[in-house]
Amino acid sequence: MADMKTDICVIGSGAAGLSVAAGASQMGAKVVLIEKHIRDGIMGGDCLHTGCVPSKALLAAAKHAYGMSDGAPFGIAPEAPRIDFAKVHAHVHDVIDTIAPVDAVERYEGFGVKVIEGAASFTGARSVEVNGDTVRAKYFVIATGSKPAAPPIPGLDKVPYFTNETIFENTARPGHLIIIGGGPIGAEMAQAHARLGAQVTLIEGASILGRDDPELTAVVRQSLLRDGVHLAEGAKVKSIAEEANRGIAVTFQQDGESQTIIGTHLLVATGRAPTVDGLGLDAAGIAYSPKGIEVDARLRTTNKRVFAIGDVAGGPQFTHVAGTHAGIAIRNMLYRMPAKMDYSAVPHVTYTDPELAHVGLSEAEAAAQFGADKIKVLRWDYAENDRAIAERKTEGFIKVIVKSNGAILGASIVGAEAGELLGPWILAISAKLKISAFAGMIAPYPTLGEISKRAAGSLYTPFLFGARNRLIVRSLLRLP
Repeated sequence: MADMKTDICVIGSGAAGLSVAAGASQMGAKVVLIEKHIRDGIMGGDCLHTGCVPSKALLAAAKHAYGMSDGAPFGIAPEAPRIDFAKVHAHVHDVIDTIAPVDAVERYEGFGVKVIEGAASFTGARSVEVNGDTVRAKYFVIATGSKPAAPPIPGLDKVPYFTNETIFENTARPGHLIIIGGGPIGAEMAQAHARLGAQVTLIEGASILGRDDPELTAVVRQSLLRDGVHLAEGAKVKSIAEEANRGIAVTFQQDGESQTIIGTHLLVATGRAPTVDGLGLDAAGIAYSPKGIEVDARLRTTNKRVFAIGDVAGGPQFTHVAGTHAGIAIRNMLYRMPAKMDYSAVPHVTYTDPELAHVGLSEAEAAAQFGADKIKVLRWDYAENDRAIAERKTEGFIKVIVKSNGAILGASIVGAEAGELLGPWILAISAKLKISAFAGMIAPYPTLGEISKRAAGSLYTPFLFGARNRLIVRSLLRLP
């Protein structure tokens, strides 16, 4: 049994863990990185292998398929796409393979990181065991991520089903894909598979994309319906069973009536649970619950020498949050800075077509916090944007929430390139800019980005074109 000593021991090689390992080692710290599963010399967590990267690659293929039948307004005869699902699968994995070398063990070893493949378990406040060896460190960082959560549906454990961890291994197009869960993963996979020729039913217990503004999700809902997705919202799944020679039967209750549908494949997309099993957290004095490891604003656990970052910390489950967590942890560990995580400007994007992007407070949240009479809602439609008109991408709008003094509280966009358009609003909220900064911005013409400027400028329209300002202008013009 070996006894290793290091400055920082990172457990988990997803986005959060890799960011800490790379950053800290290049800043001069000795780092040991422990990862339970390394695939052919490649690390990387959910985002690379089973999340962000493969899902966006699949969506890109679906968008190309859709475009072949959507050219009539441009004078291009529509053509039904001939889809080779096995080649779509190959495209998805080619994208993964292209990005994967960034997460290669060899690269991190080049930074000076000692990489160990194995399961780590705490044996004390400042020690973990892996493969029979002991690693002692000044600081530990738990970055073990999350895993798909299986809902307690009778019969689910007796049928084959996909999660986001397995759906991208499928090489044959489903005949009828049933999806349980209408969050971002469910909505994205429903549209992607429908556009690639599968019959799709999406079952959601409440409303799809329920954490977003209902006014914006209505636009995405209509797009899904146009693509042929059958939506069952407000539906509670009661049981699942596999029927011989027929497929998987899902029984649900909706509007007081019981219905059963039969599909060839099932995808469960009902959320994720933090990965804490087998870590020996009790031995290190680390408090946790089914929601994740308990952390303070500095991302320290109840054992102040141990940080928990990324999905396992129980906050928003986004790769960009994991990366931000890594920076917070590094500043605390290496520079003794009391850096804290601020969630006020954390964005999220659902990559359906059209995209749905949001940062800050929604209209309902802002009204509850400040009072409906203390906020203003600004908006601008894609249909009033010349670039959107030229490209026939006029579906959608931007919605910005500001206080009466012009402070920006939140922004939501549904439409083409919404995720890209959100960037300036994230910066504005982070830097506490006022809406006047957007109104005074020179936006290149013609771009979709003008939507933001026009929405901001709408705050001043009532005054500029109002009777009072007209009187002021006429008075000034009378001066010699």
